[in-house]
Amino acid sequence: MTEGHDVQELSDVDIHVYEAVASLAVETGGARLDTLVHTSGLEEDELRASLATLIEEGYVVPRGDGYGLGPHTFEVEY
Repeated sequence: MTEGHDVQELSDVDIHVYEAVASLAVETGGARLDTLVHTSGLEEDELRASLATLIEEGYVVPRGDGYGLGPHTFEVEY
């Protein structure tokens, strides 16, 4: 995550996607795209755009055939 980025600057959709990734990562060790589409209720294009933002900011990292959490300094409730 680039220094100076603030989680409060993320959109509601980005936070929703982050929470979905976090929940799945805790349960299964990672979040696959198809599972994220199902659990988030978002269209795949919107989900991919949000994941791109979260990856660029370092909150989410590609991991194998899915996604995991990057280093972070905040907590989410799920």
